[in-house]
Amino acid sequence: MGSLSAFAYLPITLSRADRAQDLVGLLDTGASVNVLPYEVGLNLGLIWESQRFSIPLGGNLAKSEAKAVILSAQIANFEPIDLVVAWTTNPQAPLILGQTNFFQQFDVCFYRAELAFEVTTRTKSTSA
Repeated sequence: MGSLSAFAYLPITLSRADRAQDLVGLLDTGASVNVLPYEVGLNLGLIWESQRFSIPLGGNLAKSEAKAVILSAQIANFEPIDLVVAWTTNPQAPLILGQTNFFQQFDVCFYRAELAFEVTTRTKSTSA
């Protein structure tokens, strides 16, 4: 269970090859994609010029260039997942955990009155 202040922040470890970084990501149900700050990408050994796929961003980041990157993400004791992120050049961008693909991998229940949230692995539907 995590705690809320005005926003829901989740501890997460992102890694690529032999580099890892412990971070805190903003759970944003309104964000269509995960967003990775530029400096974090550099710390993980990413090279901007080597990334081939551009991603358009919206909202406050609409004017920022972004490239698609896949990282390994570890949250609490869950199995690591591949996290698709939009690595942006915007120096003020926070680490955002959005619909593609964080909320496709995890279920999150917000308990606003208790200023808390709970993250669980996504259950697979077995409907016929």
